Amino acid sequence: MTRNRISWLGHASVRIEGVKTVYIDPWKLGGDNPSADIVLITHSHYDHCSPEDVEKIRGEETRIFAPADCRELERFSFTPVRPGWRTKVGEVSLEAVPAYNLDKQFHPRSNDWVGYVVEMAGERIYLCGDTDAVPELTAVKADVVVIPVGGTFTMTAEQAAEAVNRIGPSLAIPIHFGDVVGSRSDAEKFKELCRVPVEILPVATK
Repeated sequence: MTRNRISWLGHASVRIEGVKTVYIDPWKLGGDNPSADIVLITHSHYDHCSPEDVEKIRGEETRIFAPADCRELERFSFTPVRPGWRTKVGEVSLEAVPAYNLDKQFHPRSNDWVGYVVEMAGERIYLCGDTDAVPELTAVKADVVVIPVGGTFTMTAEQAAEAVNRIGPSLAIPIHFGDVVGSRSDAEKFKELCRVPVEILPVATK
């Protein structure tokens, strides 16, 4: 259903393979993972910003983008981003969208943490990051939405479904469950409440 291959690597880690190989928040990677052309980090929490995992997939030409407070990545000479940032890497367009909490303090808006829109092969894939259903989220135009559903630190399944129904993508993929917080039942509840197609991906072995 997508023009690019999207793999869930567990928790909030995602890989997109198309004209470029893009990783978002690689963490606890196992197996033989392909090298990254682009690595996108949403924020500085340990389960999203992991230098050890970035090292596993980094090649000589890998471009790394992350919020400025991801200082653990300084050894890789990353490019700092903030909400509203945009760039292109070859045929891939990247955009940073605000990601923050509304009713809790785990991800303050003032930290300028982000989610990303990756546009590749004419397909817009929105990876929301650790966020609640903030106004900026539901304003994004996307073909595919990859969204946290585990609650506690992010949206609940119900809140995520409401947000996705407002965006109206062709496909929604739930993540951020099954490790640290959330369970398969959150993903199933999300699917039940969505008015758009939902695919609950298995965790990729590589």
